Amino acid sequence: MKILCIGDIIGKPGRRAVKEILPALKLGLGVEVVIANGENASGGIGLTPDVAEELFSYGVNAITSGNHIWSQSEILPMLEGDDPVVRPLNYPPGVPGKACTMVKGVMVVSLMGRTFINNLLDCPFRAMDLLLETVADRPKHIVVDFHAEATSEKQAMGWYLDGRVTAVVGTHTHVGTVDTRVLPGGTATVADIGMVGPWDSIIGDSKDDVLRRFLTGLPNRLSVGKGRVSFNSVLITTDAAGRALSIERVDRETAALA
Repeated sequence: MKILCIGDIIGKPGRRAVKEILPALKLGLGVEVVIANGENASGGIGLTPDVAEELFSYGVNAITSGNHIWSQSEILPMLEGDDPVVRPLNYPPGVPGKACTMVKGVMVVSLMGRTFINNLLDCPFRAMDLLLETVADRPKHIVVDFHAEATSEKQAMGWYLDGRVTAVVGTHTHVGTVDTRVLPGGTATVADIGMVGPWDSIIGDSKDDVLRRFLTGLPNRLSVGKGRVSFNSVLITTDAAGRALSIERVDRETAALA
């Protein structure tokens, strides 16, 4: 099986890049399942049902998320329903939504780190242990989107789950890393996929807006950047048993998009 995992999609430019690039990429690479992080797809923060449906229409099969999934309240009914949109697994009990979904025989799990991001969450390592111990009819293919700040925490999760899941792919920083590898137990890992967002920006946001915040220390609204768009993803090839055979970066770029 060939599984394409797409980094954080940033606002309208990111969505337009997915529309422009993904169909041909799926055809050319023989991709069977597409997983994308969509927590910043609506105006640069959060996700709405309309935007989720838009991404599905472009060929995305499942949408993962992170700490910004709660920014657009209208997404909550979709999280509770059957649509393949998931919130992080390790939020405390009682939080709305589902943390995993099945698409084309692949279990897709959303998970969040705690280091430098949210130490009030449940332990992501133990949360994954519990999920793997209790899931009924555990599938052979399991892909974990680990939405975390610290590279060390993301690499640690890969080693912790090695041999128990197909892949642990990192999101959240919007900056792709070059540590793609298949661990000895057959789990593919990368610390961060990157983003689908404006290249001439600061992690997808307007350079001027972000610089103003750094220089003044005052809060200000961050708008999505403009210009050419970087499309970051990884392609995972697996065997029938769900072990990863390879993982490789698939990075593309568009012309300027509004």
